[in-house]
Amino acid sequence: MQESPFLREAEEAFARFKTLTGLEYLREAIARKHNYPFGELMKMHVTEAEDGAVTVEAELSHQFYNPMMRVHGGYLATLVDSSLGSAVITKLPAGSGAGTVSLNIHYVKKVEVETGKLFARATVLHAGRTMLTAETKITDAQGKLYVHGSGTFLIYLK
Repeated sequence: MQESPFLREAEEAFARFKTLTGLEYLREAIARKHNYPFGELMKMHVTEAEDGAVTVEAELSHQFYNPMMRVHGGYLATLVDSSLGSAVITKLPAGSGAGTVSLNIHYVKKVEVETGKLFARATVLHAGRTMLTAETKITDAQGKLYVHGSGTFLIYLK
């Protein structure tokens, strides 16, 4: 398998993650324009980050279609999880990480390539000492809602 041209850059950035807050780390990733290798594969990128909130943009492609010729629900679930996780990262102190422990997704409308770019706007609702919760809404450029979801995340030390 061919190695991603962004892998070395992402590994170097992750090495610095231990010394940066989550918000600082995400802002560096936005400045690099290549957030992480999985994001490259899925055509998802964090484009805005502030304390407790992010925007993740997703470029749709026919390669993400299911047998019904629509964007696969798993792709949209990945966008939900990625946006929620990124919002959670903005609340993390240096030296910690977070992992998804629950995910709740509501599909509102079908998504096709013709829908255009999707925008996942996620916000942290609660940031406790060991758990965080967040919600996200996925819309098109006109603000039409396609998917919304929420999740719970566990904080851990790196």
